[in-house]
Amino acid sequence: MFDPKFACLVCGAAEGETELNAFDNALLEAGIGDINLVKVSSIMPPNVKVVEKLNPLPKGAFLPVVYAAVSSSNPGAIISAAVGFGRCQDGFGVIMEDGGMGKSEEEVRKEVERKIEFALARRGLRPDEVRIVSVSWQVKKCASVVAACIFFE
Repeated sequence: MFDPKFACLVCGAAEGETELNAFDNALLEAGIGDINLVKVSSIMPPNVKVVEKLNPLPKGAFLPVVYAAVSSSNPGAIISAAVGFGRCQDGFGVIMEDGGMGKSEEEVRKEVERKIEFALARRGLRPDEVRIVSVSWQVKKCASVVAACIFFE
């Protein structure tokens, strides 16, 4: 069982020759391009410390992540992504994400906030802390945006 000690919210946006290359470049911009992302569901463990900056991560490591990503090869399109968490006083919480083409950064942020409120309310909880990161980009040729909550030791 992986028991993460830290979590960090990151985001990035980039162009690329293809949508996949744009996604890779956005991951690099977010600081998580040289690791393997293992997508997990949206629960924040209570004992995880949230940090503002990533520690150096070993290249090729497999790390759990909750993320939203949007890629497009439609020049002029606006693409946006957001991820955030809501935590209770004991540290337990949920992580929610949203993204889309034609959505503004404000829209994806508000949707993440709504999802956090709904998920905690379903559990009979209210957040004591909410943090959200987001990114928006106007596509030039091929672009991608990513917002992620990465867990590590």
